[in-house]
Amino acid sequence: MDELLESLPLESLPLGGELWIYKVFAIIFISLVAAYLGKLLLDRVEQRALKTSTVWDDALVIAARRPLWVMIWSMGLLWASQVTAAQMDDGLAEVLDKLQSVLLIVLLAWFLIRLALEVEKRLVDPNCREKPIDKTTVNAIGKLLRISVVITSSLVILQSMGYSVSGVLAFGGIGGLAVGFAAKDLLANFFGGLMVYLDRPFSVGEWVRSPEKEIEGTVEHIGWRLTRIRTFDKRPIYVPNAVFTNIVLQNPSRMSHRRIYEHIGIRYDDISRMEPIVKAVREMLKEHPEIAQDQTQMVYFDRCAPSSVDFFIYCFTTPVWAEFHRIKEDVLLKILAIIDEHEAQVAFPTSTLHVPEGLRLRSGEVEHSPESRPVTPEHA
Repeated sequence: MDELLESLPLESLPLGGELWIYKVFAIIFISLVAAYLGKLLLDRVEQRALKTSTVWDDALVIAARRPLWVMIWSMGLLWASQVTAAQMDDGLAEVLDKLQSVLLIVLLAWFLIRLALEVEKRLVDPNCREKPIDKTTVNAIGKLLRISVVITSSLVILQSMGYSVSGVLAFGGIGGLAVGFAAKDLLANFFGGLMVYLDRPFSVGEWVRSPEKEIEGTVEHIGWRLTRIRTFDKRPIYVPNAVFTNIVLQNPSRMSHRRIYEHIGIRYDDISRMEPIVKAVREMLKEHPEIAQDQTQMVYFDRCAPSSVDFFIYCFTTPVWAEFHRIKEDVLLKILAIIDEHEAQVAFPTSTLHVPEGLRLRSGEVEHSPESRPVTPEHA
């Protein structure tokens, strides 16, 4: 650029002797043109990338858009500042050189973090993949990558500024030991979150509950310190991850089937109809289209209760909670219809009162037979 400016007849222009001023204007103009051309290029590349089925090309373009724009303008301004500083102070030029190196590292780290976020979004999006990857796994890997980028870029920045990385690492080891003793609960939650990511007892969107703690709801977010669970009455619960290493946790979302297990009692007067009723219920379950035929099915006369003779049904159906209740309702209604078809009745709690033969009720008073009439003074 210096040779180009020297070949131009700039002496006739105002400030012709100060070529550095024209260099500054030229650098800013070139930055403006480069930013505009870069935007046009990325727009065209993004349009073509969105037409492909891969997740990497469009994520790469989208992640590079803002860092590239910032890089063009920041490098242009730094270049113009260096030209200006060369006319004023050599020490300022050295500072600008270090600032340029640090800015390039920061922009590269920013691009890598944005790339990891864009790829993470597309790996769990069913519109981008036929078989989306588990969201919990993708989040864990994405967070680890972003932490690695931040740590690595920080060390490189320190190295570029003249600090000894080995000294920083040694100090970090001693400091980490002290911090470990001071923040053991924080570290326990961190490693608890790591175990959740590795073992995957639950994922975002699944229903979990603990029989030991008052924890039940849908997992909304899994962090490195806390897991947010939304209860069925829409209250959020924030659970430290260390808790999950010490409790038994149930995951109903991963049930293969749901069980229907009910006792139904008929009257003792209908005991003779028990066997045909039980057989009819068995046939009904075998023919029911929404009862799992590859799972255990049992219908048996089970017990003689105080007011009824009971049989039980035991079978399995869909794991979907709302559908399970609809199917259970249909099964119970069919069983009651079978009982009615066999001219039997469902029992309810009753009591039988045995009255002596000589006791009769009449007009609200008790009449006694001569044999049971109480002895009074007149009859003595």
